[in-house]
Formats: sequence, structure tokens, C-alpha cells
Amino acid sequence: MVRDGYYYGLALFGVAVLVGWLTAPAWGLPALVLAAFFLWFFRDPERVIPTAAGAVVSPADGKVTDVSMVEVEGAARRRVSIFLSVFDVHVNRSPVAGVIRDVRYQRGQFRNAMGAASAEHNEQNIVTVDGGGQSVVFKQIAGLLARRIVFSKKIGDRVERGQRVGMIKFGSRTDVLLDATADVKVKVGDRVKGGSSVLAYVGSERSELQSTLAFHSQPGGLK
Repeated sequence: MVRDGYYYGLALFGVAVLVGWLTAPAWGLPALVLAAFFLWFFRDPERVIPTAAGAVVSPADGKVTDVSMVEVEGAARRRVSIFLSVFDVHVNRSPVAGVIRDVRYQRGQFRNAMGAASAEHNEQNIVTVDGGGQSVVFKQIAGLLARRIVFSKKIGDRVERGQRVGMIKFGSRTDVLLDATADVKVKVGDRVKGGSSVLAYVGSERSELQSTLAFHSQPGGLK
């Protein structure tokens, strides 16, 4: 569990006890229910991280709401967007292993995170990770309810694929921007889990592996 869950949960539990003691036990029930909700909301389950070459894992739990080509600083990129409801795990993980080259916090609005405009106009944290000859960008985007973005790493830090790097509180969105040649494996409507669901494959290492497997499967190829 993320430690924030203990802070919120214990504080509300104390409120429930105090209100129940000063009035009647039934009046403390709403605060007790909220305490239980916060303990559940800030859960942080362990995940099995894929080890396949070139795999890009989901940075968050949620529903894929967009898979498209977009233009970023004059270059074509593949974008995968994931919407997190208040019922999803909100811990964020690094989509790839590598070194954090850039972290940029952009102040903005708090529009519905499911809307296309939120990717550009909402408050967000934009992280670039270089690894395996590729640069992968992922965004932690605030929504209507999410008013705090947490990121625990800094420029120059080494991160592993699926490593915990932060969270967005109370409903939000994450975007992953990949090279235009990325082999995307998810579609709109898919449910993904942070750190364990593969969004795409990138990099020359993956391409070489696929070429080798294709050659071996051909008649006359090595067995």
C-alpha cells in the first residue's frame, strides 16, 4: 500500500471515533467508510514484469481510450492513452528500462481526462526515458478529480521496466508516446495493468529477434 493510504485512512478513522464518541456511533460511520475507501484506493499490488526484448509495459492500470498517430515537435509518434477511474490502482510504473532524460511539469486545466483535449491542455508531468536505443515518453495527466501528480524520480536516474515511479490521485490519464515504427499490441477498449500488460514492442533488438524467428520458420531455414 502507498503510505498516503495510511495517512488518509488513519486520520479518518480517528475522526470516526471522535464523532462517534461525541455524538452517537452511527454518526461516525461515514468517516469510517471513507477511511476504508482510502485504504483500498491506495493499494499497491505486486506485478509480474514481462522480460521480452523491446517490451513497453503499461505505466498504469486502466482502460485504453486511444491508439493513434500524433505529431510531436514535427515527428510522428504512436500514442497509447489509458484512462484511470477512481476504481483503478493509481500507482504509476516506468514503461521501459533506461535513464530518465527529461522531466517537465506543465501546469494547465483539469478537464475530463477521457477527452482528447486533456492530452495537451490538462496539468501534467511529462517524462522521457532513454533505453535500448529508443526514447519513450509517458505523461501523467490530471483529470477532473485528480489534483495532485506525484513523481519520485529525477533526471539522470536509472529505472527498470515496470518500476514504481509515482502516482496520480483520484482519477486521471496516462499517455505513452512511442516511435512511429512501434508494434502496438493493444486496442481501444482493452483493460491493462501497470507494469505487467505489454502495450507495444520497440527497438532493433526486438526486430532482429522477429527476423530470426521468421527465418527459422521458413522451409530450409535453420531448425
